[in-house]
Amino acid sequence: MITRSQVRMARAALGWGVRELGKRASVAANTVSRYENGMGMTVKTLEQIQLALESEGIIFIRADDSGGPGVRLKKERKDS
Repeated sequence: MITRSQVRMARAALGWGVRELGKRASVAANTVSRYENGMGMTVKTLEQIQLALESEGIIFIRADDSGGPGVRLKKERKDS
């Protein structure tokens, strides 16, 4: 599963606020905020958020021996 920091990083990469992510993932913006601030979330809701971000080109990178979890874009965005 993706981490809280990955959700924040992904939003930043896309230039999205919590409201935009909530809208795209069909969840309340408060749900996104609460998760990013340490509260729990159901697996289904987190999957919705992950799918919304991945559909916009986010790739989630798992932690390994060389570093922690992160994100990157599949390709450069036209609006960047």
